[in-house]
Amino acid sequence: MHNHKVPLRKCIISNEQLPKKELIRVVKNKEGIVNVDITGKLNGRGAYLKRDLKVIEKAIKTKKLDRHLAIKIPEEIYEQLLGLFKDE
Repeated sequence: MHNHKVPLRKCIISNEQLPKKELIRVVKNKEGIVNVDITGKLNGRGAYLKRDLKVIEKAIKTKKLDRHLAIKIPEEIYEQLLGLFKDE
């Protein structure tokens, strides 16, 4: 049995090191287009957020995502992030 290394990433809000699967990636590509990256494979500068409604709400309130990606995050991106929790 091989013990595969689990890739860890840091949530920009909670500063927790977590497995990639427990995080949501928001990515800005070279054209300056921002997307919610569900697959974790899109090209560009990424920022990770914990899959937690409180963390998403804090990201919206503090605009930390804007600073991290050095771009104004469109309202639709925040709505898309909040939409991920509507099912729960």
